[in-house]
Amino acid sequence: MITPAKDHGLTPKEKTFYQENGYLLAKSVFTRKEAEHFRNETHQIAQRLQAAQIEGVSNEGWGAGAKVTDLPRELLHCHNVQYQSAALTRLISDPRLTDRAADIIGPNIQLHHTKMFIKPPEKGAPFPMHQDVPYFPHENHSMIAAIIHFDDAPIEKGCVRVVPGSYKRGPLEHLHDGGHHLPVEEYPVAGATPCPAEAGDVLFFSYLTIHGSGLNESPQARTTLLVQMRDPADLPTADVHISRGQGMILRGIDTLANAQAGVDSAKRRIVAA
Repeated sequence: MITPAKDHGLTPKEKTFYQENGYLLAKSVFTRKEAEHFRNETHQIAQRLQAAQIEGVSNEGWGAGAKVTDLPRELLHCHNVQYQSAALTRLISDPRLTDRAADIIGPNIQLHHTKMFIKPPEKGAPFPMHQDVPYFPHENHSMIAAIIHFDDAPIEKGCVRVVPGSYKRGPLEHLHDGGHHLPVEEYPVAGATPCPAEAGDVLFFSYLTIHGSGLNESPQARTTLLVQMRDPADLPTADVHISRGQGMILRGIDTLANAQAGVDSAKRRIVAA
């Protein structure tokens, strides 16, 4: 007989906070020792891809970062890191992550994509305030982000900033120069609520929550893993942002697997390896 796994879900207080604000910083989801191991894995991925000159890792900051600062800015980022490291494959389906996500999305969790971010010391690129919905809109807006922190992310490292409660406003009109973003005069990064985090913390937020980040001005890198997740029954409304790992079930089941809607959805989600 299989012993039921421990539930790593959110507390009632955390659920209420998320419902009111559209984001939650979950503390100490992973240990600092685990975070250090994942940090090393992430930096080794960047080193391997750069050394091999393989497409998929970039050291350029977002074009829209110029809207936040005119200082030099760089960013190392790469999609689908679960194909680069078995440790990161296990991480994205860890119940400590997915049980908490289930208390926001529902019992079934499907991967949309992963992306690692390394903001280099003193010039780690910022990004203006925005919602994620313009990049991959969905019918029921179940999509959430989980940013796993592999090292400390204080304000001076350009931590994520949010506008509490903004997800209740629904999709907003965005500018499209250098990446989807909101007008910087109306939504300045410095005016948003900072979410300073420690290694092992996870920041959850709706893809409708307005968020952004500042420049990493510290002498140390800021390293995170972004995991975008959705309810598998929530279908995309546009064939955009298709990624290799899209459709992987991280928790529960794919409820559309045997339905025609699921077949049609799968066709939209399949990409060549």
